Amino acid sequence: MSRIINRRNFLTVTGLGLGSVALAACGGPSTGGNVPAAMNTDWAKVTPAAKITFMSSHPGKSADIEAALIADFEAANPGIKVELITGGANYEEVAQKFQTSQAGNNVPDVVVASDVWWFRYALAETVMPLDELLAVVGDKSAGFNATLFGDYKYTDKHWAVPYARSTPLFYYNKDHFAAAGLPDRAPATWEEFALWAPKIQAANAGNKGYQHAYQYPALAGYAGWTLQNVLWGQGGGWSKEWEITANSEASIKAMTWVQESITKDKWAGVSSKDAVSDMSAGAVSATVSSTGDLVGTLEAAKTAKMNIGVGFLPGGSVSASPVCPTGGAGLVIAAKTSPERQLAAAKFVSFITNAANTARFSAATGYMPVRDDADMTAVLATTPQIQLALDQLKVTRSQDYARVFLPGADLEMANAAAKIMNEKADVATSLGELQEKLESIYTKTVQPKLKD
Repeated sequence: MSRIINRRNFLTVTGLGLGSVALAACGGPSTGGNVPAAMNTDWAKVTPAAKITFMSSHPGKSADIEAALIADFEAANPGIKVELITGGANYEEVAQKFQTSQAGNNVPDVVVASDVWWFRYALAETVMPLDELLAVVGDKSAGFNATLFGDYKYTDKHWAVPYARSTPLFYYNKDHFAAAGLPDRAPATWEEFALWAPKIQAANAGNKGYQHAYQYPALAGYAGWTLQNVLWGQGGGWSKEWEITANSEASIKAMTWVQESITKDKWAGVSSKDAVSDMSAGAVSATVSSTGDLVGTLEAAKTAKMNIGVGFLPGGSVSASPVCPTGGAGLVIAAKTSPERQLAAAKFVSFITNAANTARFSAATGYMPVRDDADMTAVLATTPQIQLALDQLKVTRSQDYARVFLPGADLEMANAAAKIMNEKADVATSLGELQEKLESIYTKTVQPKLKD
């Protein structure tokens, strides 16, 4: 697919995101329908509903802080009750429950939506634009980080607000690195780590249960997200805007390097479930994972008396920076509810993402604050490593369109990665098959619905 469509009125994107959660074996919501017209509700005549529902997967083990924020909201807004619903263990399970709810009248009011879902919701008319509602409830949306808020802009409207936002970080076992005589830092490039890896393995091979110098995150946990870093470092990628580049020469070179790190050089493995847990157990020396895992990982390491370091994602031989995508999820408000519930939902969304509460959420999880005026002084005093995520946000890169805007593409990328990394399949053939699938998804599902 060599033609790139006109982006006018399509999207303003400066760093789309995702969190570190598992994929469900499904293609996701349909993109059928047209984008809803502007709301015609006279909000001055609307009274907020007495009860709304908030469906979440509790990203970054955030159930407790979400419950606390709800309690504070209810105290500040005594006429509104919020029911917290666990929609599943990950973003995909939440998405499927939200999609299923569209067939009935019991639609959740506020829903956690990852980077690969909000756009589908907008196209399918299941969520509503938020700019007008935010203004009605007095939210100064200009306070949102422009990069994070801009991720959700389509047809000059914002369809979500940032909530649990992250970047992937490089996590490493400081003691394993020290045993190998290496500096206490993340590698500057993957090429540098490839030189370090044999030394790390040799120095720690005698440890009980030790496996590899590096563990790739579980492929069902958004391989399409984490592998962008390696692809970009080699000049490749899943796409360039709407031009699919999964089987480009640079992409093939990058994924060949990934495969050889496992099958030929044998210093890397692939996690079957959770690479961070593998590292915390001492089985591997390093991995890549979301900042949303930061607080939990540091707490687990403390319990295990393990020294964990974090750093920027490594660059590559072609590009040292930017090679880091943002990640995480935003909050959407359902279109298929009453104006009363939508108004109450807007008040809730504004409250739990305000400057003070986004700092509290960051302190509890490691996710980035989504407001520029959030006071992070106390948070950083307790968890100074969060500063790394804030610093890396300044050098992030927009995710490939193919990953975040093509329904089901993430699953196809994970399947292709599994063939290459676990089944030792031919890289060029596997990426060629992926190329065809991504082009088909774009041509049949997305292209006909885009605005000119």
